[in-house]
Amino acid sequence: MTIQSKFSRLGTDAAPGQEVRQLSGSLDSVLRGDTIAGRPVDFSHGDVDAFTPTPHSFEVFSAGVEAGGKQAYTEYRGDLGIREELAERLASFTGAPVDARDGMIITPGTQGALFLAVASTVSQGDKVAIVQPDYFANRKLVEFCEGKMIPVRMDYATTEGAAGLDLGQLEDAFKSGAKVFLFSNPNNPVGVVYSREEIEEIAVLASRYNATVIVDQLYSRLLYSGVNYTHLRAQQVDAENVVTIMGPSKTESLSGYRLGVAFGSKEIISRMEKLQAIVSLRAGGYSQAVLRTWFNEPAGWMDERIRKHQAIRDDLLKVFRATSGIQVRTTEAGSYIFPALPHLSVAGNDFVRILRLQAGVIVTPGTEFSPFSESSVRLNFSQDHAAAVAASKRLVTLVDRYRA
Repeated sequence: MTIQSKFSRLGTDAAPGQEVRQLSGSLDSVLRGDTIAGRPVDFSHGDVDAFTPTPHSFEVFSAGVEAGGKQAYTEYRGDLGIREELAERLASFTGAPVDARDGMIITPGTQGALFLAVASTVSQGDKVAIVQPDYFANRKLVEFCEGKMIPVRMDYATTEGAAGLDLGQLEDAFKSGAKVFLFSNPNNPVGVVYSREEIEEIAVLASRYNATVIVDQLYSRLLYSGVNYTHLRAQQVDAENVVTIMGPSKTESLSGYRLGVAFGSKEIISRMEKLQAIVSLRAGGYSQAVLRTWFNEPAGWMDERIRKHQAIRDDLLKVFRATSGIQVRTTEAGSYIFPALPHLSVAGNDFVRILRLQAGVIVTPGTEFSPFSESSVRLNFSQDHAAAVAASKRLVTLVDRYRA
């Protein structure tokens, strides 16, 4: 793989937070109809004005600044005192011990943790099992590290009470030589949660084939009513084969502080530290202090945040399900909804661009998450409630306008 192809395959034009800049055809040839007035809404990421950061986070950040050099220049893994606080809280949350000294690293965002974890476990030619659909960066990072992806189907649309992971395909991937399995739970972009049976079987297969599992649990706190969550690391799985990634960036609206945490296998965490030492040195020193607010919010704060998100989710589901041809599964956790649109007269990526130009609505195309999800779009509904509902109505208006 040449250096040019290595980077061209990363592709950021349609990635979350970016507008779609390339069309498969001429824009003039596909645009038709008037624009639809309404407040612009960017569903490619959450709105931290609508859902503000956790209380006192800025004050804690300021205290980190006041601490001066001892907070600015922590060890590469992050401030040990902060890691020790986090280890206790994360162990209680996930149901398994966390080694603050040797089994944890604070990173520049969960994206930073994901890069470090993949780069620490995947090299040229290594086979990696990847769920389709799943977080857009997973396959891109594997490709960048020159690993070989083995796709595993997740039949979320027809499965109830589970994510719909094809466990037979996952075992086949391990049999064929995959030594790493990378997935998000809750799933991003669909928002489904893996059942206890699915997680237990992943643990069994990982142990049987001595495979490393990297699990992104970024939204595991934002669970809606009636949904149960099973932590992989608390199952019968070799602790040295699991790395869990979490962080306060989304549910807690602390994205701007760029904080993530990875914990688990001491060997892999050690590799991640060595890599971080030459990539970014450390997570932002002053920002690390903000982690003292994580899992330490005022009583009732998280419950209220979940309630508000669930209300937005429910209203968006009503909008989409009232439109013929749109299929959508109920989001079980997190702030994403992943509707599959009916057959349109324009390509999926073209429709995403049209939606922005004609309706002021920005979404992420489904192809960022799987080559088989061209008909889908992802919306992060962590937005102003009324604006999100109005934008979704403009979306379905354009679906009707561009039906095949």
